[in-house]
Amino acid sequence: MTRTPVAHDPRAATDNKLVVAISSRALFDLGDSHNLFEREGLDAYRAFQIEHENEILQPGVAFPLVQKLLGLNKLAGDVPPVEVILLSRNSGDTGLRIFNAIQHYGLEISRAAFTSGAPTSDYIAPFRADLFLSANAEDVGRALKAGVAAATILPSVAPPRASEQLRIAFDGDAVIFGDEGERVSREEGLEAFHRSETELADEPLSVGPFRGFLSAVHRLQAAFPAENSPIRTALVTARSAPAHKRVILTLRRWGVRIDEALFLGGRDKGPFLDAFGADIFFDDSPANVESARKHVATGHVPHGVSNG
Repeated sequence: MTRTPVAHDPRAATDNKLVVAISSRALFDLGDSHNLFEREGLDAYRAFQIEHENEILQPGVAFPLVQKLLGLNKLAGDVPPVEVILLSRNSGDTGLRIFNAIQHYGLEISRAAFTSGAPTSDYIAPFRADLFLSANAEDVGRALKAGVAAATILPSVAPPRASEQLRIAFDGDAVIFGDEGERVSREEGLEAFHRSETELADEPLSVGPFRGFLSAVHRLQAAFPAENSPIRTALVTARSAPAHKRVILTLRRWGVRIDEALFLGGRDKGPFLDAFGADIFFDDSPANVESARKHVATGHVPHGVSNG
């Protein structure tokens, strides 16, 4: 893929910057030290991190995604269109090991908040993050309630992708859209769901928690030529005809671009996500994320009727 520099209006780029906040456990493999913390407590964890301060952490599940996100800045003009911010429950003291790893891997991350065990979600809004990724489900839930797109990064198979293109896949209902369709399906059955979606085909679906993030990605895509974009998106949904029409018309009404739309009719999503080459997939359904994480890096969105 030929890299095409893009000129940006500095003021517009600042206003439209895509900001992603990520936890240290999503970015790096902190499994051993986290297990130590749960077994022996904070003092043992702190001693371990300081003792191993100069040992470089291994990449975590979301590390390749962050690399590609920051890589977009190299394709842009003078004002970087993407910023990644670290939010960590470590203290500043124990967090030194994390910043050592950030420096080692050449990640352009300069802003961070270390909360010494307190929830990190309170700092998402001041940093103006469009997306929050964390291994801590409590922080993710708090972020969603505050109106921020957020997902719990699960232990996943995240195979290296040969393509430099960033590929993001979304479920539809309860992620991009509201969960009213899922409620009808659960309460009245699949036939009633298809009937309802057909009758309401011209009525836009309500907004889901990832609507704002999708728009931010769309704005970023618009800065690059469509035929040579470094970002590709996909909608991967259990919907099928005739329930597809309302989705397509809603996205058209929103003026949002989705490059690929897979209407699977209940088929297992994992193999399709692997075929798409997703760097990350977001879904609300616990069953779907269990399937997906065997194939790609996966974020669970604990929102809507599927999550009680």
